[in-house]
Amino acid sequence: MNLDQAIDNCLSKAVEDRIIPGAVGAVVDKDGLVAIRAHGAKSEAAPMKADTVFQIASMTKPIAGVACLQAVERGLLQLDQPAAEIIPQLADLQVLEDIKESGPVLRPPKNPVTLRNLLTHTSGFTYEVWNSEIAQWIEHEGTPGIGSRELASLNRPLSFEPGQRWQYGIGIDWAGQLLEAASGVKLGEWMRKEIFDPLGMSDTGYHCSSEMEERKAAVHILAKDRWKALPTEPPKTIAEFDSGGGGLFSTAIDYAQFIQMILCDGKLEGHEILSRQTVSTMSSNNMGDLRVTPVTSIDHNLSADFEFMRGVPKSWGLTFQINEDSVIGGRSAGSLSWAGLFNTHFWIDRASGVGALLMTQTLPFMIPQVAALLEQFEQTVYQSLAS
Repeated sequence: MNLDQAIDNCLSKAVEDRIIPGAVGAVVDKDGLVAIRAHGAKSEAAPMKADTVFQIASMTKPIAGVACLQAVERGLLQLDQPAAEIIPQLADLQVLEDIKESGPVLRPPKNPVTLRNLLTHTSGFTYEVWNSEIAQWIEHEGTPGIGSRELASLNRPLSFEPGQRWQYGIGIDWAGQLLEAASGVKLGEWMRKEIFDPLGMSDTGYHCSSEMEERKAAVHILAKDRWKALPTEPPKTIAEFDSGGGGLFSTAIDYAQFIQMILCDGKLEGHEILSRQTVSTMSSNNMGDLRVTPVTSIDHNLSADFEFMRGVPKSWGLTFQINEDSVIGGRSAGSLSWAGLFNTHFWIDRASGVGALLMTQTLPFMIPQVAALLEQFEQTVYQSLAS
């Protein structure tokens, strides 16, 4: 069975069985798209298509990481420089040790936060959705949450000593702020000039054109075992900052260009986005003996508890998760991956020379049926490529 047919069978059955309302699946190699298939609905009245626009949420992070590493190559930033040398307010960070009835217990960190910490989720900055102490701190202090898109939402204590462990968080938002402070250029402008335009990613950005709005997928939520589409209205508030951690819109076609660039060691169609050496560094373990740990959610309307590739040890590169062992019937050891809150997923298997995307627009994140589909999609891709 050819790859198109195999993906068709996988996704059409998932739609038929109401596992998802719709999806785009794509496979890319060093030469470009190998397959792209769309199934199901993008909204109540419209079918999913290859060029459907998605909110890619945390799939923004690797793109922001590339932007920061471009700044490192140009001498604007350094991976192990204290971040407070660029943004002085980061010298005043505190570690949240406890929350008592009398209030938060805070102490100064022993180590400074660095760009490497921020890009590997080892800084101590965490998300309130997956960290109950930070959620309590936000409630106690009355500060805006990260979903507010207010700059003040970044001002929060660390959950642990920098470099002590891995925990998913807002570090890459702060990395984006470092880039802006060091370059004097807004993150979205930098991405457009240095990444999107050279790679031909014309459907990717923090804002949708009116034409992109028409192609945008509705977010679907699971209610009583049925998928319900939410209205696809433009945001009512303007984001106060370009978030390195989320916020981009894109298509599977555009993101495949980004994956192809990584597969090609930083170069595509005559444009060098990153040097080969930087891609190699970005694609290798940057957290030492630390490992990625399972993630526990405190808001199951947004996210299930999750762990990708359960049982496989995982480290972190510079904005990518890295599986240290091969996945049986799937990706090679050393593959790069991550996902977005609305269940957009990708991996980049540099050893095999292929990458893939499974793009839906559904909540909650990584509920068991979607997690199982992601595994099935991966097995389908590799079985087909091997036959």
